[in-house]
Amino acid sequence: MHEKKLMVVDFTATWCSPCRTMGPVFSELARTTPDVIFLKVDVDELHTVASDWGIEGMPTFMFLKEGKILGSLVGAKKDELQKLLAKHTFKNASFSKFMNNAHYYYYYS
Repeated sequence: MHEKKLMVVDFTATWCSPCRTMGPVFSELARTTPDVIFLKVDVDELHTVASDWGIEGMPTFMFLKEGKILGSLVGAKKDELQKLLAKHTFKNASFSKFMNNAHYYYYYS
């Protein structure tokens, strides 16, 4: 089932310095944008998920809606992340699950 709510996925790693820099930015965007689902995927914990999504650099931010990739951003680029979020934010949406076969990921609210 494809959901209508925008989802932003942060593919990250604990050892990645740019990821640690963007962590608070991502958390703040999640806090201030309640109509969007924000997820973090630790590429070391879920290397098969990262591989399936073609993640080659971190951090990688993917924007998804209704089962489609709307865009992505690689790197610690705060301004570009904020612009992409503004571009893809839509109202009146819902969300139930990100992936089949329950994988390990974080929800931000």
